[in-house]
Amino acid sequence: MSSELPQSKRRGIPIVVSAASGTGKTSLCLKLFEMLSNVTRSVSYTTRTPRGSERDGIDYHFVSDQEFDRLVQAGEFLEWAEVFGKRYGTGWSATVQKLDEGLDVLLDIDVQGGAQIKTRLPDALLIFLLPPTMEELARRLENRATDTPDQISRRLREARREIAQCGLYDYLVVNDDFEKAASDLRAIVTAARLQAARPEIVQRLLTFQPASQRPT
Repeated sequence: MSSELPQSKRRGIPIVVSAASGTGKTSLCLKLFEMLSNVTRSVSYTTRTPRGSERDGIDYHFVSDQEFDRLVQAGEFLEWAEVFGKRYGTGWSATVQKLDEGLDVLLDIDVQGGAQIKTRLPDALLIFLLPPTMEELARRLENRATDTPDQISRRLREARREIAQCGLYDYLVVNDDFEKAASDLRAIVTAARLQAARPEIVQRLLTFQPASQRPT
């Protein structure tokens, strides 16, 4: 039997997951999405080009610099940031609509975006993923075989900067063992759901009337 309470009649929880490049954030977010019900992914906008099998509107909304500028000027982003020379942003109206519908929204974003979300959505749940060691992070980046040595060095420098800001986050999860890290993420979200559901449950209990006492 599921340990999760029914999620109807409550506002959804913005779930921010951030990590340095190479920590395994994307894989863990996909796993978490598979493990949980009543959750949807936020599809970010980006000015970078698609990689591999990435699809527009599914993995990202791929837009030009000019279109991104227009969206910024129109106030369409809940948060946006520049990462390694490319810009990424989270749509404001689509995210809030999903939250108002009672869906938890998983936001796979960097620490710059996490800080903005915390300011604009104070009820957001912020989780930061850590590598077990910097040596392991370097090994993972090298094994990806997608970056030059100079690019890897830059990513490691950026990783140190991001890790230094993890105090902003509510929870830290070390991705040493993938399955354990995924289980930890699920436990954190389940706890947040239980906390968010309490006022609704208490109100329902206090306002209950036996059938014999209900007005006819």
